[in-house]
Amino acid sequence: MIAPSFHAVAAMLLAAAMFYAFAKGKLQVEIISLLVIGSIALFLYIAPLPGDDRYAGLELAFRGFGHYALVTICSLMILGRGLVVTGALDPAARTLNNVWKYNKQVGLLVTLVLCLFMSMIINDTPVLVLMIPIMAKLAMKGGIPASKTLIPVNSAILIGGMATTIGTSTNLLVVSLATDLGMDPIGVFQFTPIVLIAALFALPYMWLVMPRLLPDNTATVAQETRTFMAKLRLDPSSQMLGKNEGELSLVLPKDVKYVLPSEQNGVIGRRVHLEGPYEALQESARKLGASLAPAWLLAKIRNDSERSGDDLIVAEMIVAPDSRLIGLTPQTAGLEGVALLGIHQARRPLGETRPERIDTAIAEGDVLLMMGLDVDLKAFASNEGLLMLEGGQEVVRSAKAPLAAVIMLGAVGLASVGLVPIAISALAGAILMFATGCVRFDRVGRALSAKVIVLVAASIALGQFVLVSGAAEWLGQLLAMGLRYLPAAGVLAAIMVFVTILTNFASNTTAAAVGTPIAFSLANTLGLPAEPLILAVLFGCNLCYATPVAYQTNMMIMAEGDYNFGDYLRSGIPLVAIMVVALSVLLVIHYGI
Repeated sequence: MIAPSFHAVAAMLLAAAMFYAFAKGKLQVEIISLLVIGSIALFLYIAPLPGDDRYAGLELAFRGFGHYALVTICSLMILGRGLVVTGALDPAARTLNNVWKYNKQVGLLVTLVLCLFMSMIINDTPVLVLMIPIMAKLAMKGGIPASKTLIPVNSAILIGGMATTIGTSTNLLVVSLATDLGMDPIGVFQFTPIVLIAALFALPYMWLVMPRLLPDNTATVAQETRTFMAKLRLDPSSQMLGKNEGELSLVLPKDVKYVLPSEQNGVIGRRVHLEGPYEALQESARKLGASLAPAWLLAKIRNDSERSGDDLIVAEMIVAPDSRLIGLTPQTAGLEGVALLGIHQARRPLGETRPERIDTAIAEGDVLLMMGLDVDLKAFASNEGLLMLEGGQEVVRSAKAPLAAVIMLGAVGLASVGLVPIAISALAGAILMFATGCVRFDRVGRALSAKVIVLVAASIALGQFVLVSGAAEWLGQLLAMGLRYLPAAGVLAAIMVFVTILTNFASNTTAAAVGTPIAFSLANTLGLPAEPLILAVLFGCNLCYATPVAYQTNMMIMAEGDYNFGDYLRSGIPLVAIMVVALSVLLVIHYGI
C-alpha cells in the first residue's frame, strides 16, 4: 500500500485536530470552524495542490459559504421558524394533551410517533423546542416524570430526522457532498422506508424500556408555576353564552378555577373570572371564544405591531414600592398602549384584606401579566415603577398559521415529487415566509444559527480537502484491507459504527464531511454500490443518542431533565446497537448486495 501524500497527511491531521477540539469543548464551535477554514486557506496558499495555483486553495476553503447545501439549510431554518412563531404546531400540542389525559402509556407512544413524523419535514430543534414545555406540563399534571420522557422523545425526533434528506442539516450535507462526488442525487423520501422499518424495532425500546433506565428527577427539576387572576371577555358570537356552570367546567382546563359574576345567576354571560397559569388562560380563551383584555385594545396593539414590524411580547412585571399603580384597580389605572392580561396577587400571611379578584386594588409585590410591543412595555415599566422580569415570550401570529403550514408543505411537496430541487423549493418557501409576514425580515437572525452556518461551511471545506488531497482514497484503501472479508452487512455496520463514534464524541457535521468521501472511495475499492455506503454514513451521523455533546438537542434536554453523562450512555448505547443492526440488514436487503 502506497504511503499517503504530504497533502493527504495534512488533511488527516487537520480533521483529527478538529475532532479533538470539538471533543475537548474548550473553544466555541464557531471559533473552531473558522480556524479550520483559515488553516485550509493558509496551508493551500503556502503549499498548493499539484497542478493548482495559490488562489485555488482559497476558493476551496471558502466554497462552503456559497454552497447550495448551506443555502438550503438556512432556508429550512427560516421555514421552521415560520411554523413556530405562527403557532402552526399548536394543534399537535393540543392533541397530545388530550391523548395523555386518556392514558399515560398510550400518550407516550403517540408522542413518540408524532415526534418521529414531525421531525421528518421539520428540523429537529424546533420540534424539541415545542415538546419540552409540553412534557414538563404533562409531568406536573400527574403524567410520567419529564426526566423519564425527554430522552425517549429526543431519540424519536432524531430517528425521524434521519428519515429524509431535509430532516437535519447533516443529512443535506451528506447528500450534497455525495452529489459533488458524482453520485446521482438522492430524493427527499428515497430512504424513508428503510428508516421507518428500523424505527419499528426501536420504538418498543424507546416506549417501554428506555423510561425504566432513566431516573425520576421530578423533585430536582420541579418549578412552581405562577398563576394569574384574569377576566375573560366573551365575544358576542361565543357558543358558551347562556350556558350553565356545569357546561363551563367541562370545557375549561383542569388547572383553571372560575367564578361567574353574581349578577349572572349561574349563567355564562359576557364576563368570566378565571385563575390559572398563563398557558391555561390562553387555552380557556381559545375554547370559549374570548379574550384576556378588551378586544378593541388588543386590535389596536396588533395593528401597531403590524405597522411597526415589531413582535408582540407577553412579559411579567413586579409592582415596586414606589409604583403609581398601588391602590388603583385595573379599571382606574388608566393603562395605555399595553394590555393587562392577568394579576398574580402577593398575599400577606397576616392581615390580608383584599379579595382574590382581578378587580381589586393593586398592591406592592403583585405580578402583572402584560402584553404589548417591547418598547412600549419597557416604557410602561419605567414610567409606572415596575420591574420587568426576564423571559418574556413572543405572541404567536396565529392568523398566519395556516399560511405557514401551506408554505412548508408546498416546499417539501415540490421537492419530494421531483419537480424542483430541494434547494430551490426551500429557498422559494423562505422568500414566501418573508413576503407573507410569517417571518419578519428583521427577525431573521433568530431563525438562523451562526454556529450552524460556519460549521457547515467548515465541514464542506474539510470534506473537499480530504477528497482532493487523496486522504479519502488512502483511508478507503486502509479500511478495505480490514473489511474485504466481511459480508456487506458487516461493512455497512462497521462504517456506521465508525461514524457514530465520531458523532457522539465530536460533531456530526464534521463526521459527515470526513466519512462521506471515505465511504465513496471505499465503495470503489470493494466494488460495492456507493449509495448504501453513503447512507450508512448518513445514518451513523444521526445515531447520536449516547452522549450529551453529540447533538444540540441532547444538550437542550440535559438541564430540563437534570440528566448526567451516564443517563445518556445507559439509555443510548442499546438504541445505537438496535439501529445499527436493523439499518445494516435493511440496507443489504433494499439494495440486494
